Amino acid sequence: MSQPSPFIYLSPPHMGGQEQQYVQQAFDQNWITTAGANVDGFEQELAAYTAVPAAAALSSGTAALHLALLALGVGPGDEVFCSTFTFVASTNPIRYVGATPVLIDSEPGTWNLCPTALEDALRDRQRKGRLPKALLLVHLYGMPARLREIQEVTQRYGVPLLEDAAEALGSRYQDQLLGTFGQVGVYSFNGNKIITTSGGGALVSADPKLVEQARWLATQAKDDLPYYHHTAMGYNYRMSNISAGIGRGQLEVLEERVRQKRKVFDTYRHLLQDVEEIEWQPEPEGFYSNRWLSCLTLKKGCRLNPEALRLRLLEAQIESRPLWYPMHRQPLYQRCDYFGDGTSDDLFSRGLCLPSGTNLTPADQERVAEVIKTTFRG
Repeated sequence: MSQPSPFIYLSPPHMGGQEQQYVQQAFDQNWITTAGANVDGFEQELAAYTAVPAAAALSSGTAALHLALLALGVGPGDEVFCSTFTFVASTNPIRYVGATPVLIDSEPGTWNLCPTALEDALRDRQRKGRLPKALLLVHLYGMPARLREIQEVTQRYGVPLLEDAAEALGSRYQDQLLGTFGQVGVYSFNGNKIITTSGGGALVSADPKLVEQARWLATQAKDDLPYYHHTAMGYNYRMSNISAGIGRGQLEVLEERVRQKRKVFDTYRHLLQDVEEIEWQPEPEGFYSNRWLSCLTLKKGCRLNPEALRLRLLEAQIESRPLWYPMHRQPLYQRCDYFGDGTSDDLFSRGLCLPSGTNLTPADQERVAEVIKTTFRG
């Protein structure tokens, strides 16, 4: 009797080899709390990698977004413009601070926020005399947004830029790393990201005072006194020394992981080049995606839909996932103002994320491709 094929996961963690050494050091030194040499080292090494003065290691990317909004002065009654084509963790922190999301549609060339829709929304708010307190810009699946056009618009209206680069560590726009264009950048190290700390995130900025404020807020806003003294509401958002140890080992292989992710994408594109019904997330000239997930769309009019393909892959013990369901369609956010032409709705209706782990073997990818080709032939 033949053995069943092993399950292929969407984007599992992939250790580089040195993580356990850093974690063991934390145990040997008995520093297993939210401070220690690994936390300090991880922050310094991440700041050096991204070429910014400072970074704060935090418990999640969501926590990082929350603190970034607070650091930018966003509060009750404010509006924050945000990409609609994203995961709910991008928009929820806007609500955490008492502000209201205004959702901006995508454009088809990158699947990211559309500069034209952004300008339309800003004109509308300018007429009403209330510009947003910030733009929360998502770089979807690792693909850079159209930063030149977007920054030109935000600077003209005086709106601060907050980059949600949770999916985009290692991606570049015009040779500059994502997360370093705005006043604040945020990364996620969840278990499915390109590198992981098991669960965690980080905030980076060219302004060291902003990073220091985030660290203070993340440590229950404890004032610098020998006793516990608090003048502001704080949060328990610091990363543990153990998680940071995993992160230090992962950072050592980050550039290799980016190359591997891009190779996974290129391999799928080669294996499926004869399936005419498939299109891929574009990458314009000057854009360099880490290809966190290899994403496709089915051409309009295709007789199959992504859900049928997802179920067929699942039957073959292969995990895939729909594209993000746009925020303006979510019950939680469907009453929020939305500016766009339905591009994100169209992409959702035709899109699918394929298994994209950096530990995929050639045989794994051939197996995925064969199921897809067989499904289309059937």
